[in-house]
Amino acid sequence: MTTNTSLNESSASGAFARTDSVFRDVIKPGGKYEPEPGKRYWLYICHACPWANRCHAMLKIKGLEEVIGLSVVHPTWAKTKPDDPRDRHYGWIFVQSEQDIPSPNGSGSHSGAGSTADVNFGAKTIRELYEEVAGMKGLCKFTVPILLDLKTRSIVNNESRDIVHMLNIVFNEWAKHPERNVYPEDMQKQIDAAMEWIYAYINNGVYRCGFAKSQEAYEQAFDQLFWSLDRCEDILSKQRYICGNVFTEADMHLFMTLIRFDEVYVVYFKCNRQFVREYPNVYQYMHDVYQLWGIGSTINMNHIKTHYFSSHPTLNMYAVVPKGQPRDYWLPHDRERFPKL
Repeated sequence: MTTNTSLNESSASGAFARTDSVFRDVIKPGGKYEPEPGKRYWLYICHACPWANRCHAMLKIKGLEEVIGLSVVHPTWAKTKPDDPRDRHYGWIFVQSEQDIPSPNGSGSHSGAGSTADVNFGAKTIRELYEEVAGMKGLCKFTVPILLDLKTRSIVNNESRDIVHMLNIVFNEWAKHPERNVYPEDMQKQIDAAMEWIYAYINNGVYRCGFAKSQEAYEQAFDQLFWSLDRCEDILSKQRYICGNVFTEADMHLFMTLIRFDEVYVVYFKCNRQFVREYPNVYQYMHDVYQLWGIGSTINMNHIKTHYFSSHPTLNMYAVVPKGQPRDYWLPHDRERFPKL
């Protein structure tokens, strides 16, 4: 038996084609899932995943750590049905924090420091949460993030942007920072317009480069990616953030790709026209966002590098993790030259 991962999501032309999220319920007053404190709702993430990382950042931005629970998987994929020799699926697993595991083909030994066990159900894998806890036997892709309702033992949502929107507004009654709003009503059209090209050409664009199975598909994604990064550099030469001088959801989503770019995507996904640090305004912008509202505390570069370089033997046979050149994003930046609105 096999199940889908992002490695085998491709079109007939060899282009990477990400499948849509399956769970799209919402938490709202009077709805199926009522907002309430006390960690009724639990967020499952991987520090390495940019989609999950944005949800973790929203917990920090709003100050919801005591309201929503958090569990973190090991960064290296492992077999999700180890007792079934016919099942060849590898994916996210839970381990004790200090447990090291090898890559899917047995290469290396990779640290789980910063990971957690599943304290709610004792699940060993994210797949188990989908199949056994939520009863989704037919689901083929077992992704993070997951926003799960412990009361009903059901998955509310596994689409990161939906989860960001919920965390942004529906728990304000209990949030430490209810005044912070990354999706203000008067800017939503502008944010949505920016998110269209940021998602298509940057967030998903790096994956379209890295997982392309034809030269044509790769080069098209590559050109669109760097056209969009050039566009970001131009925008950020004139204003502090992507949609003006106010930090929004568009910035958080863009940042999660940028922070991984030089350490992972330039080499691993063949995005090698230039480093992000070679864009003067984008690089200073990264420092600004990293230092804002505790966002930097949600970045775990060890998990990020370990996951990408250890989990895909078809892309990195021996799971050797590059040392790279560590960057200090707490250094002063020049973005305060733009006024805040």
